[in-house]
Amino acid sequence: MTQLWVERTGTRRYTGHSSRGAQVLVGSEDVDGVFTPGELLKIALAACSGMSSDQPLAHRLGDDYHAVIRVSGAADRDQEVYPLLAETLELDLSGLSAEDKERLVVVVNRAIDLVCTVGRTLKSGTKVTFEVSDVGT
Repeated sequence: MTQLWVERTGTRRYTGHSSRGAQVLVGSEDVDGVFTPGELLKIALAACSGMSSDQPLAHRLGDDYHAVIRVSGAADRDQEVYPLLAETLELDLSGLSAEDKERLVVVVNRAIDLVCTVGRTLKSGTKVTFEVSDVGT
């Protein structure tokens, strides 16, 4: 299983790592060149939706179809939650009939609802645990 961790690299600045060699820079909104944790959450949701709908879209639009998934949602700073995350999948559907477009929307929504782990997790209200581990000698 892939291991994930973050290391502090400065004040409110971290580098996220995976045991597969990937890295991502994370920090607060006032730090250039980083994603905030909330932005990464939104990107993870959009990427999951894209990956979940990739096969049915490629089947109907061709392997080289172009897609952009925009995701937004303002934080409720009183509660420190994102009450709504809105995704928009942008595709060129000009080659499809109105009936085929409707069918495609149903298939894409079904695929995302069935296999987008990030979206399913957010919708389920998953339990999160946290502990502090003393690694000093």
